[in-house]
Amino acid sequence: MKKLCLALLLLGTSFAPAQESQIDLGDLDLDQVMDTAQAMAKENLDEETLNSLPEVDQEQVQKFLEEVRKKFQGEYVIDLAQLRDAARLVLPLLETQEATQPYAVWLKARMDYLDVAEELRLRISPPEAAPAPDAPQPVPAPAIVPVPKPELEREIWIHKVSERPMPAEAKPYVTRLKPIFTKQKAPAELVWIAEVESSFDPRARSPAGAAGLFQLMPATAKQYGLKTWPLDQRYRPEESAGAAARHLSYLHAKFKDWRLAIAAYNAGEGTVQRLLNRTQTKTYDGIARRLPAETRMYVPKVEATLMRREGMKLSNLKLPRDP
Repeated sequence: MKKLCLALLLLGTSFAPAQESQIDLGDLDLDQVMDTAQAMAKENLDEETLNSLPEVDQEQVQKFLEEVRKKFQGEYVIDLAQLRDAARLVLPLLETQEATQPYAVWLKARMDYLDVAEELRLRISPPEAAPAPDAPQPVPAPAIVPVPKPELEREIWIHKVSERPMPAEAKPYVTRLKPIFTKQKAPAELVWIAEVESSFDPRARSPAGAAGLFQLMPATAKQYGLKTWPLDQRYRPEESAGAAARHLSYLHAKFKDWRLAIAAYNAGEGTVQRLLNRTQTKTYDGIARRLPAETRMYVPKVEATLMRREGMKLSNLKLPRDP
């Protein structure tokens, strides 16, 4: 476990913004990764920190995942592509340890964010022109990170999800949980948020503390009557679904738009409301470029998933009627 954690710690410290270079970890095996990590440590860490590395433990796993979470909360969606190679390497390691499997479930459900970020980077980054022979080299201007348009993000996600098979665990959960959404005055189709959040694996836990099929934060769970101690009810599918449905219904009543409600479910209603106030707009597209990178992935992925599973856009969702 210590060897795993050491690798995670050092890989976590190597992430850099998209415009900076980084080591390509895609083709390295575990032994090579350890050698690379040790070399990076000797180059970048002071002696006191270096001496403490053999003693690192599971806390360092949390630090690595926290680094991923910070990128997800960052400003530039294409920066997520920088996590792709390291995340592909780390995920199987997380899956081998019982203590880190809940984080592996969380990360696995978001690996396609990193693939889409890379596709966005390739689609919107202009090719570099070759300099003329013997031409003087100008002083480079500060790098400007391009921001993709919401329409392009939706297009890529629809294509990404269009042929994706249903998770093996989904069918029994969908059958059980759709009536709960209807009872809580939320569209039953939104049960598919569990595919985006956890791939229908209730063990999922995020570095920020969200848990269960619908990745409820502790405060949100308590707001809707769930206990997080001594037994965490967020890991119970029915209780988690009920709280998620009530929260989604509340957010839609507040924002009057499902894209905004889904954005608020992910980023927080305060974040969405502040951006709406600042931009003087009433639409998701009007605030999308200012949302956290994860939310910019999350909203179009939810919509693409609903289109794949139910043939329905967010704008076409209907609130259940009273019997």
